[in-house]
Amino acid sequence: MHHRSRAWVQRRLRSLALLELLNIPLQFLIWFRLLDFPATAANLVGFGLFAILLVEGASYWIAKLRQPAGAPLPAAGVFAAARRGNLVMLTAGLLFVLWAVLRDPGAGNLLGLGFVLMAVLEQVNYFHVQLMYDTPEDLRHLRTHGLRRSHLSRDLARQ
Repeated sequence: MHHRSRAWVQRRLRSLALLELLNIPLQFLIWFRLLDFPATAANLVGFGLFAILLVEGASYWIAKLRQPAGAPLPAAGVFAAARRGNLVMLTAGLLFVLWAVLRDPGAGNLLGLGFVLMAVLEQVNYFHVQLMYDTPEDLRHLRTHGLRRSHLSRDLARQ
């Protein structure tokens, strides 16, 4: 199958959406069950922010999958609102987790800080600059041209 055929793109979009959604319970099981980090408020707030961004990412890939050729992105207004709302949510979450870490550093709160940082990176990756380069073509583009605007950012600019 040709790399950029319609079938390849549809399969790619489905797998991206599915992997984002599967990552939520997987990360929870790894960190809170397997590695036994405590489910403190800071850790759960950080994880919650991370999970919200993953759901937004999966929602974008599903919207792209359902987007007819040449048509506007379905739910573009929702994604534009999320881009702005996420900044408030991430800032509030970061401030809370930082307060918790400063008050009581350690496993009870540091994992939450890690999750907040991952959520911030997901925000950048989806709404601003593509940070994930996982195909040979993406890696070639990164080496020759550097970072590029995210797909969602380009879609929102067209609206």
